[in-house]
Amino acid sequence: MQKLKAVIFDLDGTVANTLPLCITAFRKAIEPHINRSVSDEEIIATFGPSEEGTIMALAPDYYEQGVADYLTHYTALHNICEAPFEGIIPLLEQLKQKDIRTAMVTGKGRKSALISLEKFGLRPYFELLETGKPEGSSKPQGIKAILNQWADLDKSEVIYVGDAPSDVTACREAGIPIAGAAWAETAEPEQLAAMQPDVMFSSVEEFSRWLLANV
Repeated sequence: MQKLKAVIFDLDGTVANTLPLCITAFRKAIEPHINRSVSDEEIIATFGPSEEGTIMALAPDYYEQGVADYLTHYTALHNICEAPFEGIIPLLEQLKQKDIRTAMVTGKGRKSALISLEKFGLRPYFELLETGKPEGSSKPQGIKAILNQWADLDKSEVIYVGDAPSDVTACREAGIPIAGAAWAETAEPEQLAAMQPDVMFSSVEEFSRWLLANV
């Protein structure tokens, strides 16, 4: 692999352990409206679209209120995930010092993504941000949008880091390499490995060492 000049980060499960926060906020936003409990599995099964897609799938009759309630709970409960994974901020700082471009492509809706980036103090580190769409998975389009703005870079000089098997598929479609992030408690390393990411790491420390040696 040639020297990298840019890194695109996923958010949930890659930069921070935000999935438990998402699930709790979804449950609090949805259950009062539909008068039944929803399981983690039921919520996770709707992932791909942004949060709006999850609300539409599980509480379609209460869509607007459900989305508003989700964002309220997501903000109020953000202390469930107080900080990024240990090592993420030092890595971003080192990339900044080395003039390595950084962007974020996440399946989260824009409002919740910005809430987390502000809470973590990470917004200044990301030059560009592409977020999810209610109608379905949009990561390939998001990655391509970033690449279009980085037209001076070759695709081989950009790497995406994400924790989901679908991230590998998105990167293959966009034509860039991917580093599999298997360090979150919510990660599924076997499923991720089965998708054959270009490289794969079980800790932020391991990924940081590799990345800094390749920029």
